[in-house]
Amino acid sequence: MGAYTKFKNAYFSFLEAIVVILVIALAGVVTIGFISRYLGSPLSWYDELAAVLLAWVTYYGAALAAAKGAHITCPSVLNMCPPSIRVPVALLAEAITIGFFVFLGLASYQVMLILDGVNMVSLPSISMQLTQSAIPVASVLFIIAELLRLPEVLRSARGKGFIDHELEEAGIDAEEVEAVSTHQRG
Repeated sequence: MGAYTKFKNAYFSFLEAIVVILVIALAGVVTIGFISRYLGSPLSWYDELAAVLLAWVTYYGAALAAAKGAHITCPSVLNMCPPSIRVPVALLAEAITIGFFVFLGLASYQVMLILDGVNMVSLPSISMQLTQSAIPVASVLFIIAELLRLPEVLRSARGKGFIDHELEEAGIDAEEVEAVSTHQRG
């Protein structure tokens, strides 16, 4: 296994660990909040903290989805393109995605600067800069994931095409769908 593959696998494992920790933390906070309400003395902070953790799960989860190639794409549309234009179209899609996350990262960093000195309402010891840091940090992680997947994207664009992860997760063979579709058209 080469250094690139080792780094890529370690990076993807790192993202998985972050998301697992955040999901466990979110589940813990929601459980504590539920129990405290059930016992008649709700905690003032759990709702705000749960909202922040949910946002963190969303952004870090998006980076993990990018690492796995499972974020929102249209593989069927790319697969319909002839292989001669599939590579430029795939590269354009990657460039647009990365460009969006560069913009999101820079804009959210500017928001963090504006939030200097502002703290959470229910937990005043926690800075809003910390709570909002997930957006620029996850944007950078997303970009790294996209760049690490770029060789795989190029291989798929040059080869048989892209895997439709939604069909795959539903247990549907994309090649069978294509064969049935071709048969029905013919």
